[in-house]
Amino acid sequence: MSKVALITGGTRGIGRAIAEKFAQNGYDLVLNYMRKKTPAEEAKKSLEEAYGVRVHLVKANVGEQEQIKALFEEIEKEFGRLDVFINNAASGVLRPLMEIEEHHWDWTQNINAKAYLFIAQQAALLMEKNDGGYMVAISSLGSIRALPNYVAVGTSKAAVEAITRYLAMELASKNIVVNAVSGGAVDTDALTHFPNREELLQEAREQNPAGRIVEPEDLANAVYFLCTKEAWMIRGQTLIVDGGFSLR
Repeated sequence: MSKVALITGGTRGIGRAIAEKFAQNGYDLVLNYMRKKTPAEEAKKSLEEAYGVRVHLVKANVGEQEQIKALFEEIEKEFGRLDVFINNAASGVLRPLMEIEEHHWDWTQNINAKAYLFIAQQAALLMEKNDGGYMVAISSLGSIRALPNYVAVGTSKAAVEAITRYLAMELASKNIVVNAVSGGAVDTDALTHFPNREELLQEAREQNPAGRIVEPEDLANAVYFLCTKEAWMIRGQTLIVDGGFSLR
């Protein structure tokens, strides 16, 4: 029986690269998306044709408890198991601190932090039926650095890394390994919402010790590694994949 990986926000950008990496290694996939159906269907078709795996799409707002429960009902119905959960879905308001309003804050925290905790709870219940599994959350450098227009998202990512540590401790007895991966600036659709996008990309290109910008595949490789037996003794850590950019 094939292993199954759930990747939230797994039909575009970094999530799609992660989905491809797991498909290459024979995983069946559950890919969550929230709005754009056409790219999701295109991703499903491409991955199934290229790798011969099953891809199940689920439209859900992971910030809503009832939709999280419905997501897992579908996973149990379609596959009856879960081996890997990748918390990739993210959203948020990009504004200066003094322009953040309550609804901006609530939306960002709900999608990026709250959803992670409650999806992880459901994932753990399903994983322990199969004697364990792996979870990896996607973070960003804004969790540890103060970036322009990033206060709401950055603090939500700091929460993601804290939640990762607690999950790693409390789920260890269930044979579940939990970590996070934090990336530098990656040129995906999500970056188009940054008012200072070009400045970020230029800085990433010119000042990265590795000599190039981080690609989605770089993050996907790190995520996959953390879901292998070779990473079994890595717990509750945030692996920074930025080519050394944050060392400056």
